[in-house]
Amino acid sequence: MSHPESRDVRRVAALVVVMLAGSVLVACGSPSGSGSSITLYNGQHEQTTDSLVSAFEQATGITVKVRSDDEDTLVDEITTEGSRSPADVIFTENSPALEALQGKGLLAPVDPATLANTPAKYNSPEGDWVGVSARVSVLIYNPGLIAENQLPTSVLQLADPRYKGKLAFAPGETDLQPIVTSVVRTYGEAAALKWLQGINANAGSTHDYPDNETIADEVNRGAAAFGVVNQYYWYRMRAEIGASNMHSAITYFAPRDPGYVLDVSGAAVLKSSAHQAAAQRFLAFLVSAQGQQVIAHSISFEYPIASGVKTAQPETPFDQLQPNPVTILELGDGSTAIALLRRAGLF
Repeated sequence: MSHPESRDVRRVAALVVVMLAGSVLVACGSPSGSGSSITLYNGQHEQTTDSLVSAFEQATGITVKVRSDDEDTLVDEITTEGSRSPADVIFTENSPALEALQGKGLLAPVDPATLANTPAKYNSPEGDWVGVSARVSVLIYNPGLIAENQLPTSVLQLADPRYKGKLAFAPGETDLQPIVTSVVRTYGEAAALKWLQGINANAGSTHDYPDNETIADEVNRGAAAFGVVNQYYWYRMRAEIGASNMHSAITYFAPRDPGYVLDVSGAAVLKSSAHQAAAQRFLAFLVSAQGQQVIAHSISFEYPIASGVKTAQPETPFDQLQPNPVTILELGDGSTAIALLRRAGLF
């Protein structure tokens, strides 16, 4: 059953999308893609994608067929499908998924004009995908179970035995891979493995959860003291269940700590796409001022990072964040992080 506040938030979000799409139509003129269609493999959150697809379709007349799944599942499918993939575009939560496809030679170059709308440090180093939005890792905690001054200030402290039975952890969550890679880049693989083994001992089977949504929910209801998620899970939960039902708060690791990571969400056109022009147009829309305004006003609570657009949501301003300065190239394809998680017995 939908919560009343959740229904209200979604109605407002839908109205904003329609209004923004209308402004796109005014700016761009009549849709010129009527009859065209593309298939989008969507590994992003549906709140984000639904808003963007709706606005794009109204602005261009191009139909977008969306197939949603976890980004790692979609990467595996595209790899298996190869040149026979029905996908024209892939949209992911995290850059490693796109880097994995880029490394296999499955992505088409993005139009230079599209890449120019996003700062180069948030795009593919090879120019094969474009950065669309960003999120940042935070600590979510329940003040009734743990005080803010008792929380770890460094990601390495997650392995401290004093947090045994208190830490909520989602080892299979793809959002975790950039954090693990950040730790590897800072301290080396041996230290990262020891750290993950300590986390495994602390979280155990009691607080080992499938994803960040579950961590946020469990911490909010008092089943776990704290966990690490991206900031938008907390803001989205508050919008959906109402401020009066929030029993959790968020805070950050110390500035530039390896656990304080900025995750970039991006999109790419498949080299095998039979609809290259329409697919490239979709990417261009995602990073246009109009597309970024959809993100800025939507209930996704992600940060727009292109075309100079800033979030309209009440969260820490993007330019005030102080994440670890790990680069997209250094985050790589996530394979090292996955291997270490397996070696530590986390999945």
